[in-house]
Order: sequence, then structure tokens, then C-alpha cells
Amino acid sequence: MHEISNFESYEQELVDFLHEDALDNQKKQISITYLWFLKSTKELVAYVTVLADAISLQGEMKEYFKQKGIPYKSLPAIKIGRLCVSDSYLGRGIGTLMIEFVVILAQKISKEMGLRFITTDAKRNIDSTRNSIHFYKKFGFEVLKQREKGTIPMYKDLIKE
Repeated sequence: MHEISNFESYEQELVDFLHEDALDNQKKQISITYLWFLKSTKELVAYVTVLADAISLQGEMKEYFKQKGIPYKSLPAIKIGRLCVSDSYLGRGIGTLMIEFVVILAQKISKEMGLRFITTDAKRNIDSTRNSIHFYKKFGFEVLKQREKGTIPMYKDLIKE
């Protein structure tokens, strides 16, 4: 049997979500959480939660898509609601594998229904080595809207032009 109770992260909020909300949200069809276990020990090393989303087009972005013949107010997306790697496995490329998994999942879904973007709300951290904004930028995510406080909305366009 796979065990999730021993999962640890410096981000207690992400541990609490996994233990208290992930399964309930899945039952209510709000989000789906994918778990990564170490094969040899069945230890939970990471998870990612995804859900449906949309990007509201405004300003330059709205004009850009209008020029491309896409005159809509919003475009469909899949959102990375939570992404967490166990403290013991940070820096081993697991986060990269999870992003690659979400990109493949999004590409697969886009063959069945409209889906243009992957979105996330990147968390700020006082410790810049734990700042998720830089992590997402490595995978082609761009800042959607700058904010002084709280999370930073980011997106990745699945169609490279």
C-alpha cells in the first residue's frame, strides 16, 4: 500500500492540502491530484494537482490574439493548482518531470477539446532559492500579471508561434 501521511514539505500549506482537501476535491470533480511514488520504497515523493481554468484576455494580450484571428475575451487553460516535491527529494529533477507530465497531459486533452494554455499561481518566497516564479520561467511560463503581494499568475502557451 502507498502511504501519504509521511509526506513532508517546508510548505506546510501544501502538505495540509494533500492530507485534507485533495481527495475531497477529486470526489467533487474540482481538481485531480497525481501522486509520484518511489518504486522501491513506495514513498510519496511529489504530487501535482490540476484543474480547468481560463485566461481572461486584456490589453496587449487581447490585441495579440485579435491580430491572430482569435477575438475572444478568454481562452481555455489547464491550471497547476498545487505542485509539491518532498523536502527529501528537492533538486533531483522531479519537479521538471511533473511539469513535463502536465504539458503532455494538456497536449493530450487539447486533442479532445479546446485547450490553449497551462496556468499557475506561482508562490513568492522570502528565500529566493525556493521562489517558484523562477522555476516556472525555466519551462517557458510567462508572468500574466505583476502583483506586489501574494501569488503571481503565470501562463504557458501550448502553441509556439
